[in-house]
Amino acid sequence: MSSELLRVEGLAKSFPTGEGTIEVLRGIDLRIGEGERLAILGESGVGKSTLLHVLGTLDHPTAGRVWFRGEDVFEKPAPELARFRNAQLGFVFQFHHLLPEFDAIENVMLPGLIGGLSFAQLRERAAAILHEVELSHRMTHKVGKLSGGERQRVAVARALLLDPPLLLADEPTGNLDPRTAETVENLLLEMNRTRGTALVVATHSGRLAEKLGTAVTLVGAGSRTGASLAVDPAA
Repeated sequence: MSSELLRVEGLAKSFPTGEGTIEVLRGIDLRIGEGERLAILGESGVGKSTLLHVLGTLDHPTAGRVWFRGEDVFEKPAPELARFRNAQLGFVFQFHHLLPEFDAIENVMLPGLIGGLSFAQLRERAAAILHEVELSHRMTHKVGKLSGGERQRVAVARALLLDPPLLLADEPTGNLDPRTAETVENLLLEMNRTRGTALVVATHSGRLAEKLGTAVTLVGAGSRTGASLAVDPAA
C-alpha cells in the first residue's frame, strides 16, 4: 500500500451571492497515496473544477482540512502557500493557458523561472521533458504554430517541469478530437508510470476513468442555495 500523499476531511466550499449562499461542495473525504491515480467523475456544474481548485490550493475551502504529506496546507501563510503550489503541484487544464508570445520551451520553463531557478538549468530540463512528450522538433515554435494536441502536450510538460509529486488535470482532453485525446491521456498515464507522479483527473469520460483504474463520483443534491455534494465510489 502506498504512503499517503494527500488527505481531505470534511471539505466544503460555498460562495455568497446576492440571493444567498451557493453550497458547491459538502462533506468531501478523500485519500490519495504516493503515485496513485484517481478520476473524479460527475455531471457538468457539479463541482469537479471547484474541488480541483481547492486540492490545488488555488481556492480556500469554506470548511474542512487538506493535508499534504501530513501538513495542513491552508495553515501556511500566503507566500509559503504560493511556493508550495509552484514546487509540489502540477496543473493541466482544459484550456492549455500557454503564453502566445513565448515558444514551447519558454512556456515549459515558466514554473522554474517563477521559482527562481537558473535559466540554463531550466532550459536543459525543459528540453528533456519536451523530448519525453515527443515535441523536440517543436521546441522553438510559438504557441500559434502548434496544433491543439501539441499545445496540450506542452501544458503537460510545463506541469511536470519541477517533478511535482501530484498532478491535477481538469478535463485535460475536453477540447481535443478523440484520437488526439487518447494520445494525451496515454501521455498522462505514462508520466504517472515512469515518474511516479500521483494523478488526479476531473473528467466526464468513463473510458478515461476506466484507464485510471480508480474513480469517485461527485453527486449533486439540489437545494435553494445550490448543489451540495458527496463523493461516492464509481463503478
